[in-house]
Amino acid sequence: MKPEPTSLTTAFPRAAIAHEWLTIPGGSEKVVVEMLDMLPEAEVFTSVYDVETWRETLAGRTVHASFLDRIPGARRSYSKLLPLMNAAFESFDLSDFDLVVSSSHSCAKNVLTHPGTLHVCYCHTPMRHAWEPRFLANEPLSAPAAFAARLLLGRLRRDDLAGASRPDLYVANSRHVQARIAKYYRRDARVIHPPVEVDVHLRRPRDPGDYYLVLGRVVPYKRVDLAVAACSMLRRPVKIAGTGRAIDAARAAAGPGSEFLGYVPDDELGDLLAGARALLFPGEEDFGIVPVEAQAAGVPVIAYSGGGARDSVIDGETGVFCEAQTVASLCAAILRFEDRTFDEAALRDNARRFGPERFRSEMGELLGEQARLRAEA
Repeated sequence: MKPEPTSLTTAFPRAAIAHEWLTIPGGSEKVVVEMLDMLPEAEVFTSVYDVETWRETLAGRTVHASFLDRIPGARRSYSKLLPLMNAAFESFDLSDFDLVVSSSHSCAKNVLTHPGTLHVCYCHTPMRHAWEPRFLANEPLSAPAAFAARLLLGRLRRDDLAGASRPDLYVANSRHVQARIAKYYRRDARVIHPPVEVDVHLRRPRDPGDYYLVLGRVVPYKRVDLAVAACSMLRRPVKIAGTGRAIDAARAAAGPGSEFLGYVPDDELGDLLAGARALLFPGEEDFGIVPVEAQAAGVPVIAYSGGGARDSVIDGETGVFCEAQTVASLCAAILRFEDRTFDEAALRDNARRFGPERFRSEMGELLGEQARLRAEA
C-alpha cells in the first residue's frame, strides 16, 4: 500500500532532493517534481539553477544552487562544467537531513551524507561520458577536444565509482539501466519507471496520416540520421519535430520526403503525433518517454531493440523492434510494421502503465519500506 505523504514526512522530517541541474525541463526533471509532491517540505540541491524557467513550478520551494551557478554563462553551458560537477555536489552540507533522494545521470549521486541519513539514488543512467566510449564517438568533437576527453576519462571513472558507493539504495528507471548499474557499479537496483503524463494523450483522438514521425532533440545518440535515411530509401514521408547539434547530419542523410519542422510548440505536438503513421525511435535510450507518449496517443512505435524501449514497447503488439542501428535493419522493421495491424486500444492501455500515479505508488512503497526498517533497527 502506498504510504501517504504525511507518513513519509513523519518518517523523514528533513528531506532533500539532489538533481544534476535545473535548466531546460525534461524527463528527469519530472521525477524531481513528483518527488517534491511526495515530500512537500523537501529542499532541492542542484549545480546550476535557471530561476526564471522554474519560477512557477518551484514556487515556494527552497532551492540551493552550487558555486557553479555563479560562473557567467553557466546556465547555458553547464555541460562544459562536467569536470567541476563532482566538487559542486560534494560542497553541499546535507548532514542534517534524514532522507536524500538523488536524481542522477552524472554527479548528483556523489553528494556526501551523514551516516544516519538514508540516501536513495534514482539513477537515470550511470554517467555515459565515463562508461560508454561510443557515446562520445558520435559527438562532433574536434581533435583537441577528443584528446582532452580521453585524458579526462580515467578521472571521470574514478570519481564516478567513488560516488557510486555513496547511495544506500539504487532505483533504476528501466531494466536496461538496472543492468548497467550492475555492470559498472556492481550494485543492485530496483526498477521503477519514470512518470509520464499520459492522460493528455489518452484523451486525444487518433487521425493517422501517411507520414512517419521523429520527435525530440536531434542529438547524435538519437540517430535521427538513420530514421531519415531509411525513409528516403523506402520513399516514405517523414517529419522531424525538433532541433539540435546533429541536425546537419540528419539533413545530409535525408531524402526529398523528409520535412524538418524545427521546434514545434506543445500545443501543436499533439495533432502532429496523432496524425503519424508510426513513431520512429532508432536511438538507444535509457528509458524513453516519447514512445510511451506515442502509445498513449494510439501511435505504434518502431524502435531500436537495445535500451529502455524494451520496457515500454511490446514487439508485434504496440510496435516493432529493429535489431541493429543500421539503415537496412530500420528499413526491414518499417516493412514488418507495414505488414501488421495494431489495436489502438491495446496501445493506449499499455501506456497507462507508466502514469505518474504508478510512479508515486512504487516510490512511496519503497520509501515506506525503508522507513519501517529504520524504525525497527
